[in-house]
Amino acid sequence: MTQGDIRIGISGWRYKGWRGKFYPQGLTQKNELVFAAGKFRSIEINGTFYSLQKPHLFGQWRDATPADFVFALKGARFITHMLKLRGVKSALANYFASGVLRLGPKLGPVLWQLPPNFGFNAERLEEFFALLPRDTDGALKLARQHNDKVKGRAWLKVDAVHKIRHALEIRHESFRDPAFIHLLRKWNVALVCADTVEWPLLMDVTSDFLYCRLHGAEVLYASGYDEKALNAWARRIVDWAQGGEPKDAVRVIGKTAAKRSKRDVFVYFDNDAKVRAPYNAQSLQQKVDGLLAKSR
Repeated sequence: MTQGDIRIGISGWRYKGWRGKFYPQGLTQKNELVFAAGKFRSIEINGTFYSLQKPHLFGQWRDATPADFVFALKGARFITHMLKLRGVKSALANYFASGVLRLGPKLGPVLWQLPPNFGFNAERLEEFFALLPRDTDGALKLARQHNDKVKGRAWLKVDAVHKIRHALEIRHESFRDPAFIHLLRKWNVALVCADTVEWPLLMDVTSDFLYCRLHGAEVLYASGYDEKALNAWARRIVDWAQGGEPKDAVRVIGKTAAKRSKRDVFVYFDNDAKVRAPYNAQSLQQKVDGLLAKSR
């Protein structure tokens, strides 16, 4: 059977508690990304959530990783948490002008994480989705509309036209609404499958790719995943990658999405507090590889 590209990685890589444990004793901080990128094919960049980064950093990240590596980027919290998706065109332009485009072919999905107090608002979401660039050419056109916040340090070049995908992580019960799922499918935005006890775990397939964030099976950002849980996630990932859906999928809409020959799947462990994320990610990759070998 064919399957899409499966990338299993970690959310962020710079954690003090990982030093001397996941990272070898004596490894310099500047080489932590090089080490992590040698273990995983994708990593989420967290810094882009908290503030606008600078172009030279994106260049360093691109240069420090293998040719087939892909970064997922967290969208700016200024857009999602402060503006609450209202009047965000200039902020989006600043975001894409900040150096994001310097990643080139290593620019993967952009994750837009909504705050827990943000309820389902179809009109506001649709306005936001309509602004999102779908490739680097569209992102460049948007970036050129930046304001003075990135004046003098904007990166306004692309090496080629690359697709840009978007995923949305929700944290409010009001999103258990079929209208929300239909809206995501209309705009080809992936619903993040977020595993945590803190907010809804939904597995509706809404895009041509899947995006999962594993935050901790029992305690947010801290608890790990045992063999049983990792086996269950491995089966789901293979089902998604081969164009189907897991039998145990928790969905808002009972009917499955249209069957495809394959789908790309991105999975990131965010249970970093006790150094569980990198080891869980490596174990899950091994289990997925084993299932794929059996299906060939």
